[in-house]
Amino acid sequence: MIDIDVMIARRKMGVGELADRIGITPANLAVLKNGRAKAVRFSTLSALCEVLDCQPGDLLRWEPDGESAVEEPALSDSRV
Repeated sequence: MIDIDVMIARRKMGVGELADRIGITPANLAVLKNGRAKAVRFSTLSALCEVLDCQPGDLLRWEPDGESAVEEPALSDSRV
């Protein structure tokens, strides 16, 4: 998950301005903001950090999504 909203609010910057300054479309920035992005380029992350004057850890947050969790198979008592 990418927490851009908090950093934008702290910098008193609009979404359009941020998109222009980091070199992506407002639509692609919305994909990042809304958590729909499957990946983010290092160049985009670097530009975000430069423009927002922050570190990657200020923007990135890990949340389990259930789909990527690996379940252990059930063990049976029968021996073959």
